[in-house]
Amino acid sequence: MRLRFEPLVLPGTLLALLSLARIAGSEGTWAAVDKALGQAGKNLPGDVQKYAWPRRDLEVTVGGVRVEPALALGSWAGFKTMAEGQAMAMGDLVLLSSEVNPVIRALQAGGLDVLAVHNHLTGETPEIVYVHFGGHGQPEAMARALRSALEATKTPLSPPGGAPAGPSVADKAALDEVQEVLGRKGSMAGRVLQVAVPRAAKIEEAGVEVPPTLGMATALNFQVVDGRVATTGDFVLIGDEVNPVIRELEAHGLQVTALHSHMLSESPRLFFIHFWGCDEPARIAGGLKAALSRVAVP
Repeated sequence: MRLRFEPLVLPGTLLALLSLARIAGSEGTWAAVDKALGQAGKNLPGDVQKYAWPRRDLEVTVGGVRVEPALALGSWAGFKTMAEGQAMAMGDLVLLSSEVNPVIRALQAGGLDVLAVHNHLTGETPEIVYVHFGGHGQPEAMARALRSALEATKTPLSPPGGAPAGPSVADKAALDEVQEVLGRKGSMAGRVLQVAVPRAAKIEEAGVEVPPTLGMATALNFQVVDGRVATTGDFVLIGDEVNPVIRELEAHGLQVTALHSHMLSESPRLFFIHFWGCDEPARIAGGLKAALSRVAVP
């Protein structure tokens, strides 16, 4: 009689093997997306792979302030893994007005949905338009569609050479004051401080949770300009929060530049308020802190 021995797989070992298989599959998926988009994505919390294309080819000014790409001119895309090799894609593209319709045609030809077309700033030169997009499907196919849309613009597709210049000692002191008054810490993108504030409750789109890293966090960006601080970004709000936030911004000298949606079928229904201000660091931070007090955030 010939004995046959079956390998013993313990439950913990099986879970580990499944986890390794999932990671390997995910890495293969992102490698294909990286290749299609021409850059390595950044893995973020919420199972999100993010890609960015700062419009460093543009010289945009608002009220005499030259806007750094990281302040308000960053095209981006995020991919969140879903079941059976599928993904949710979301992002927005920073465009000149002449680029808008070629981009819309390329997105739709590739199966990506256009979710919004609008301004974020006011009074800027040249005029900038933001096209928000989304989709569900095979990640590499969506990446190829996005690449076609980007190629319809003058967006620099290759990463910049070398690390961006950081803030001066004086600029760092101003940004430290912003964080102290705001009561929140951010991260630096070159000379720009970026603070992300997620909502307290989860957000869903088509029954799938959309994490803060996929554009669902209030974004507060800061750039030092001759000792003052320029700020812009957007608040992510439910309907009841919109006008209380507007009142706080206006009361603190911050301009409301846009109010609109970024999505089509999210739950709860969300509205995005974009803003602009340039003032003393403490006044800017104090105004944004007051506005945040009207929002359901942690």
